[in-house]
Amino acid sequence: MRCTASIRDMVIDCELIRRDVKNPRLEFREGELYLIVPKSFREHEKVIRRHQRWIYNRYCRMQKVQDFSRDIDLVTGRSVDELKSLVHKCVAIIGNELGVKPENVRFRKMKTKWGSCSSKGNLNFNTFLQYLPDEMIEYIVHHEMVHLIELNHSPKFWNYVKKRYPDYKESDTRLAAYWDLIQQKCQNG
Repeated sequence: MRCTASIRDMVIDCELIRRDVKNPRLEFREGELYLIVPKSFREHEKVIRRHQRWIYNRYCRMQKVQDFSRDIDLVTGRSVDELKSLVHKCVAIIGNELGVKPENVRFRKMKTKWGSCSSKGNLNFNTFLQYLPDEMIEYIVHHEMVHLIELNHSPKFWNYVKKRYPDYKESDTRLAAYWDLIQQKCQNG
């Protein structure tokens, strides 16, 4: 069932889905807002009102991502071996800057993230990075290497990131736009 959420200056379409779930939840997927509720749930307007700030912020971010998507292109012609070489070079440079060194650096295709850092100091990078421009790869490597200092996304973590990338939020938005393009490319061919 379709419904709408009027928040500030926007009217946001929402798909109301009734399922065998215990609690209501909101999701943004592929540019659409979904409200998933238990089958007998009748107070979906209350859920939308209670979470209107979250909905508004996510919707605005999604609009920014879509705007960025219009102005970017994926890098083509970079092999996974070339990606690995570039990442190892970034790891060495950024490691010297931060005074850290990972235990291992690995590469694999991941479904939901660009990279990860384990508590044992192992870095994993998504092979989809091969489609990103060098500066975005460098940003992701820096992000993961900061996790060698601060394993979570605490304010202390973001302060380390801000030292090198004061506009990191814009970088994250650009990465979301690249992610969407890569997902479209992989699903469509």
